[in-house]
Amino acid sequence: MKSTIGRNPRYIFVAALPAWLLAACAGSFSDIDRRTDEVVRQRSASLLGATVRPELTGRGLDSPAGGDHLTQKHPPSNDPAAGQLSLTPADEARDVAARLAKYGDQSAGAVALDLTASLKQAQRTSREYLRAQEDYLLAAINLLIERHLWDPRFFASTTAQATATGVDGDFTAPLSIINELRATQRLPSGGQVEARFLWDATQQLRDSATGRYVQASALVVSASIPLLRGAGLAAREDLTQQERNLVYAARAFETARRTLLVELSRDYFDLLQQQRTMENQERALDLLKKLELRTTRLVEAGRLAEFEKNIAANDVLRATSQLASQRERFILALDRFKVRIGIDINTPAVVKSEIPLLPEPETTPGEAARAALDYRLDLQTSRDRHEDAQRRVLVAENNTLADATLFGAVTARTDPNRSVGRTDFSAGDGVYNAGVRVDWPLDRENERLAVRGAQIDSERARRDVESLRDTVVIESRAAAREIDRARFSLNLAEQAVKINLRRAKEQELKADEITAQQIVDTANALRDAENSRDQAVTDLRNAVLDYLLTTGQLRVTADGLLMLPGESGTSTEGVPPAGNPTPEIVQPIDAPANP
Repeated sequence: MKSTIGRNPRYIFVAALPAWLLAACAGSFSDIDRRTDEVVRQRSASLLGATVRPELTGRGLDSPAGGDHLTQKHPPSNDPAAGQLSLTPADEARDVAARLAKYGDQSAGAVALDLTASLKQAQRTSREYLRAQEDYLLAAINLLIERHLWDPRFFASTTAQATATGVDGDFTAPLSIINELRATQRLPSGGQVEARFLWDATQQLRDSATGRYVQASALVVSASIPLLRGAGLAAREDLTQQERNLVYAARAFETARRTLLVELSRDYFDLLQQQRTMENQERALDLLKKLELRTTRLVEAGRLAEFEKNIAANDVLRATSQLASQRERFILALDRFKVRIGIDINTPAVVKSEIPLLPEPETTPGEAARAALDYRLDLQTSRDRHEDAQRRVLVAENNTLADATLFGAVTARTDPNRSVGRTDFSAGDGVYNAGVRVDWPLDRENERLAVRGAQIDSERARRDVESLRDTVVIESRAAAREIDRARFSLNLAEQAVKINLRRAKEQELKADEITAQQIVDTANALRDAENSRDQAVTDLRNAVLDYLLTTGQLRVTADGLLMLPGESGTSTEGVPPAGNPTPEIVQPIDAPANP
């Protein structure tokens, strides 16, 4: 039998259809690529090489580009081409040492920052703190929204409508005005009760033209109560979850406060350590300068070779460069600290070395783990979230039940022979109804799948609790061990400082027998020992705070004061009062830079 494909146009069309579809798809993608490239090219062209826009130069948060900036589809960019920018070459012979010294001079009008003042400042102006506080407030707002849904709610509406009705070309168009006042109340076990008052002016307007007089108003009270699906626990699930979420938010806010203040304390201790490092470097530099002077005199007296003088001078230059680098790192760290506690970066500040006493706790890894399991707020929240997941399983199972609803309504109308505007309802003219509606669960496939998903989420939440519990135990044990390790390192570092001090003292007594290189080695060893001691002091302070934070035993007052176990202070519960007064050292965000 011969094939008819080649002679039948229908077969030709069917055979060519796949190729045509492929060509159409390929063409559509190429068109998408072309249009995408065109849009990108246009936007890039509007940015690259843009002219200088004076209205955008120096613009702060409170000075937008224009009144319609919120609705602009293409906000302007200030990105001039290289030819429109200027660069003034610096004089290589400038006094950079004096400029560096000026950068580091914070004495004029400086604000003294100690640890207590810094922490209190952060409680008022730190962006991290304010964001954590706002998260807490947003959780409270969400709860108030949900609570309002369970309060009596009142609604009022007015509807004016004209309906034209024609009979053999003769149209009448009465005006209908309906006023409705409605009140609803959700029931704790599910469902709601509703009361409505309706006033219909349609009949009144029409009859007033004919001289007739009819009242049209009604009072309706209805109720709908679920018996199976959506009843009981499932009915209040959203409210229950929002109530619990606010508790979680309170814990998260308190944890964020404590964590922030511990981190700020670490930053403050690091600043103190950098200051001590610079002081150690300055002492070492003074010693090297004295050594250079001594070596120069010995060379001039012919007692030392010329290269000894060059070695001493090179040591001074190296120490001077190291001191300049340390000062720059300190200035950068201080600026970042000011930003983090929320004061203007242009505010001069000096760091005071006064810190509160941080006694080392006598503890063991086991005691630390037990305290963390009892007091860690994030672990408590994790356990509660597991309970939430278990409750959602019950709610999901409830959704697989049949829809059985008990309903009823009472409608009381006014007597049509009464005057307009009266509310004399006649029980004899009322309508009463009650009943039960059952929708059988013939199709609950999605609901059953949701049950399985909720069970998986519950199992996952259980594993999250176990994982966090193990992590908390590991962290708390390590924190307890870290205190002993930091104390051990500090003891060794203090011994090293004493050894090098005795070494330097002995070399002073035998100055004529000691070479310049030996003196340099001793100075460097003493400087390194002092730096190690200062680092060990910082590590020990941090270890104590980390232990208290990790085990959940650190407390913070409302004004940002760290409270150790056993100390008495104001309560830390709740959000600190809103609208805190602007502290004295706070400056505007967009304050002009120092000259």
